[in-house]
Amino acid sequence: MTDRLASAPDAVPPGVRADQIFLEGPRSRPDELATLFSVMRDFLRGFRVLHFVGPCVTVFGSARLGPGTPAYEQARAMGGALARQGFTVMTGGGPGIMEAANRGAREAGGRSVGCNIHLPFEQSSNPYLDRVVTMKHFFVRKTLLLKYSYAFVICPGGCGTLDELFEAVTLIQTGKMRQFPLVILDPAYWQELLAQIHKMARAGTISPGDVDLFFATDSVEAAIRHIEERAVKPFGLKRVFRPNPLLGERGC
Repeated sequence: MTDRLASAPDAVPPGVRADQIFLEGPRSRPDELATLFSVMRDFLRGFRVLHFVGPCVTVFGSARLGPGTPAYEQARAMGGALARQGFTVMTGGGPGIMEAANRGAREAGGRSVGCNIHLPFEQSSNPYLDRVVTMKHFFVRKTLLLKYSYAFVICPGGCGTLDELFEAVTLIQTGKMRQFPLVILDPAYWQELLAQIHKMARAGTISPGDVDLFFATDSVEAAIRHIEERAVKPFGLKRVFRPNPLLGERGC
């Protein structure tokens, strides 16, 4: 057991090991300072790449659902519809649902960006990205996926998708983020989750109004209309900043 645990760090990429060490507890001051600079470097790289991509909608979903599955094809259609609406489609940059949304945007002639992460598996970027930045730290990646978006589309997924969904919900609940729309595609897949949300509202562990943060639909067209009503009209579109070539910056 001791030998297996001792050899485990060699089996994971450096970025993953960096987070493992960071989350093990207090370390020496120089080590903590090194982590601080590593996090800052991740944020800086993300800001430089994503600052000029335009108003985004982030699509969350499983990396394990590939071409030919209903979820993949629906996410592909969603990506295309968002691109035709004028949004840049942002994902975690990996395969599966992420690839589908980026692919749909690319096929519709829109902009497609990814914010990827170093993982032991599923760490390669999909081929449908105009811009991609790969993070070392998971929490930096999640922050960037939220920072640049006016809406969030949640497709079928696993624990990571749930984490991203409830990160967004918590920030909206606490007023840390504006009430950008949360669209849940495939209500049948999310049936138990939606029931649990209503149960929490009845129990008083969330506010009754929090239920209205979620818009569940099987229709890409209905999702687009909801985003139009809850994002485009109330907030407008942010001005697209022009990159400065002297700083090594470029747009999509």
